Amino acid sequence: MADAQKIPAGSTAAGTIAVAAESTVATRMSAPPSFDVADFPVPHGREEEWRFTPLERIRGLHDGSAAATGEPKVAIAAPDGVTVETVGRDDARLGRAGTPVDRIAAQAYSAFEKATVVTVPKDTQLAEPIRVSVHGEGGVSYGHQLIELGAFAEAVVVIDHTGDAVLAENTEYVLGDGAKLTVVSVQDWADGAVHVAQQSALIGRDASFKSVVVTFGGDLVRLHPRAHYAGPGAEAELYGLYFTDAGQHQEHRLFVDHDAPHCRSNVAYKGALQGDDAHAVWIGDVLIRKRAEGTDTYELNRNLVLTDGARVDSVPNLEIETGEIIGAGHASATGRFEDEQLFYLMARGIPADEARRLVVRGFFAELVQQIGIKDVEERLIEKIEAELEASVA
Repeated sequence: MADAQKIPAGSTAAGTIAVAAESTVATRMSAPPSFDVADFPVPHGREEEWRFTPLERIRGLHDGSAAATGEPKVAIAAPDGVTVETVGRDDARLGRAGTPVDRIAAQAYSAFEKATVVTVPKDTQLAEPIRVSVHGEGGVSYGHQLIELGAFAEAVVVIDHTGDAVLAENTEYVLGDGAKLTVVSVQDWADGAVHVAQQSALIGRDASFKSVVVTFGGDLVRLHPRAHYAGPGAEAELYGLYFTDAGQHQEHRLFVDHDAPHCRSNVAYKGALQGDDAHAVWIGDVLIRKRAEGTDTYELNRNLVLTDGARVDSVPNLEIETGEIIGAGHASATGRFEDEQLFYLMARGIPADEARRLVVRGFFAELVQQIGIKDVEERLIEKIEAELEASVA
């Protein structure tokens, strides 16, 4: 494996791997953020932010031809004290966490009819997680969700995406001053599903935001987690794990906008790939603005290629506008499954299939532990092992 640290470039390692780099974050955007679909040209695949995405598999979400035919079923189980509302698109609370940055996000914002708003009042510390189920039952749909924490509130939210759908959505997280929010977003779609989403977090002064994104299923999944800061002293931790199987396209495009002083961010994503035409894309952009003195940031992407025929594109990038920072760095590495690791375990009496599971579990263990919810962690470990057993079969 090879690393690239504190420079705006990726690194190339063994396997069928393509890695690219650009000099600035700005080159990734063909148009400024906007709520208006008309402000974004129809992408053709040559644009920087679309060049890795197979547009023919997005089912018309990018060009306006995908008319809504239904809505996913959204079910929420929340502890006492939490307010759950279904609101219209004219609700003034919507759109505060972030403006759409591409045509699909703008299309989703323009097309949804009802939004789900979950509010945790100030000074409320929840002992149990909020559980959100988003289940697709076919067809094309557009969705919007807002999760808001008042000042000094604390909550954990688990969002499960299941079923079959073509879904474009925007999810917002708004954290008041001193609030603490952990979000676990699981993409466990059926094989034919398409899911494109912008996930935007606005983090208040001295607040803490942790996002854990888990992607397994779907024909095509393209997620755009974004974080920016409403005041100094805030921190963001963006973690993710993905298991990309034969024929799947899984794309995670992260952006951390350090636009306030004395804030921190840590990004760590890991992926495993197996099977012909398995394609994972990870884009990690961090922008440290001139006014963001005292920033401390690091981003990491690791990929484990389990079989021939898989492809990874990994592009970390830092843009720094001030020298008054604590630290900034990044690393990207992609490598094949090490036969030496298997040999070491098998030499000690561990069967080959079990040795393979142990290596992959160890690869993901650090990120799984970030979830902090036992039943979710156990479910994800079972899912990883089921993927490995399917490849052996």
